[in-house]
Amino acid sequence: MSEPNERGFYNIDMTDYVHQKNKPDAKTIAKHIVLFLLTFASVAFMGGIFFVGFTGIAESVWELVFWEGFLFAFLLLLFLGTHEFGHYFAAVHHKVEASLPFFIPLPFLSPIGTVGAVIKIKERITDSIKLYDIGISGPLAGFVVSLCILLYGFATLPGPDFLNNFGGHEDLVEYVQSNGQYPENVMAPEGSEIIIFGETLLYSFIASFFDNVPPMWEMYHYPFLLAGWLGLFFTALNLMPVGQLDGGHILYALIGYKKHRLVARVFFVILMTLGGLAAIPLLALLTDGLLPDGYSISWFLWSVLAYFLFRKAFYGHPYWTLGAWVISIVTTSLTLLTTDLNLQSGYGVWLFFAMLILFFVKIEHPPVYFERDIGKTRRILGWLTMIIFVLCISPTPFSILM
Repeated sequence: MSEPNERGFYNIDMTDYVHQKNKPDAKTIAKHIVLFLLTFASVAFMGGIFFVGFTGIAESVWELVFWEGFLFAFLLLLFLGTHEFGHYFAAVHHKVEASLPFFIPLPFLSPIGTVGAVIKIKERITDSIKLYDIGISGPLAGFVVSLCILLYGFATLPGPDFLNNFGGHEDLVEYVQSNGQYPENVMAPEGSEIIIFGETLLYSFIASFFDNVPPMWEMYHYPFLLAGWLGLFFTALNLMPVGQLDGGHILYALIGYKKHRLVARVFFVILMTLGGLAAIPLLALLTDGLLPDGYSISWFLWSVLAYFLFRKAFYGHPYWTLGAWVISIVTTSLTLLTTDLNLQSGYGVWLFFAMLILFFVKIEHPPVYFERDIGKTRRILGWLTMIIFVLCISPTPFSILM
C-alpha cells in the first residue's frame, strides 16, 4: 500500500484497480473458450442440418455440406465475436468492468445453432460519453465485418449450375439457363419447405451491382451471403432504439432521457402492431373450433391481451395505454382485413421481440448520472448508425413457404 498523504489519507491507484477487474483469470478464460467451441460446433452442425432439411440433399454431397457448415460457423462467429469484443474493448478503455463475451450454443432449438453472444457490464455506466462509446462500438465493428463478408460473397458468386449440387434444383437451373435470370416466383419441389429471407434496403442495393445473385429463397446455399445478411440483420436488431439495447444507448446519448423515452414508446407501439399481424392468426389457429364456422375469438383475445401489455409497458398511464392500444389494434385489424397474411408471413419475430423487450430488455433507458455533450464527431457517427438500422432491417425477415 502507498504511503499516506499529508492529510493522512492513502492514495489509491484506481487505474490499476479497474485494470485488475477487467483481467480475467485462467479459469474464466477457459470457460469462455469452451462456450465458444461449443457454439462453433453447434452452428457448424446446424448449418449442415439446415442444408439437408431445406434442400433434400443427396448423399454424394455430404462433404460439401460439412465444409459449408464449417465455413458458415466461422463467418457467423467472426461477426458475433467482433461485435461483442467491440463492446468489451470500449468498456476496458473507459475502465468499466465487463465480462468477456459469452457465446450461447443452442443446437436444435435455433435453426442456426445459436442465439448470439453477449457481454455483461458489471457496473452502472455513469455518463453519456461512456454509454455512447460502449454502445456504438459493437454495432459498428460488426457492421464492417458483415459488410465485408457480404461483399466477398457477391464478388465470388458461382453460376446457377452450382445449385445442381443440391437435390431438386434441376428445373430452377434449366429456367435460369433458358431465361438468363432467376424466376420471380419460388420454384421448389412439391412438398418442400422453403425459408424466404426478407429484402433489406442495403442488401438489395449491393445486389443490384452483381450478376448471378440468387433469390432470397435460395440464399441458404451460399454461406457468405447468409452469414453477411444475418450479421447485418442482427446489427439492426441490436440498434433498435429501446431500453438498454445498443441502439437505446446510442439514441439516449444523442437526444437525452425525455426524448428517448418518447421514441422508445412509439417504437414499441410499432413492434406490437407488427407482432399483432402474427398473434391474431396464431390465436385463430389455437382457438379453431371453439365457435361456429365463420366466427373467430382471436381478434377479441388479442385486443384484451394487447391492452394489458400496453398497460404494463406504460406503467398504467391512461392516455399512453389507451392511445397506443387503439392505434395498434386498428392498424393491425385493417392490415389483416385488406391483405392475405398468415402465420408464415414472417411477422412472428416482432411478437417475440416485443415480449422480450417488455419483460427483459425494458422499453425506457434508465437515466445516467451525468448527461454530457458527446461532441460533433460522435453525434454524426451516432446518426449514421441509426441510418444503418433503417438500411439493414426488414419488416418480414423470415417467412416460410410450405
